[in-house]
Amino acid sequence: MRRLAAPLTVAAGGAAACAFVWAADPTTPGGAVPVCPSKHFLGVICPGCGSARMIYSLLHLDVASALRYNAVGLVVLALLVCVLARWTWRRARGNDGPVMRLGAGPAWCSAAVVIAWLVVRNIPVAPFTALRV
Repeated sequence: MRRLAAPLTVAAGGAAACAFVWAADPTTPGGAVPVCPSKHFLGVICPGCGSARMIYSLLHLDVASALRYNAVGLVVLALLVCVLARWTWRRARGNDGPVMRLGAGPAWCSAAVVIAWLVVRNIPVAPFTALRV
């Protein structure tokens, strides 16, 4: 059981964050979840904008709304859940080594996707305005 302490702690933290998002209802303006600082102060929709609403929609099994709030964030969340599952599985089987090793290529590719998402979400003409949250 000691081997599973770290992944279970991470999972518990994720569950606590989901419980907060469920209770706070970020889809209601003026609630407990604050507005994104980059959107509030700079007027820029950051790559993470809409993530709390995306998670709230997922918790209510509304995948279409989750995609609308933050499609790239949904993909990242799915990848994180897969990494957590793999980490837990490996630890349960006695393998304490690294879960995965990524080279520079995937890191640069991830950075390019995030930057592209930032740029595309802030283009002020249709059809890109549909990506604004």
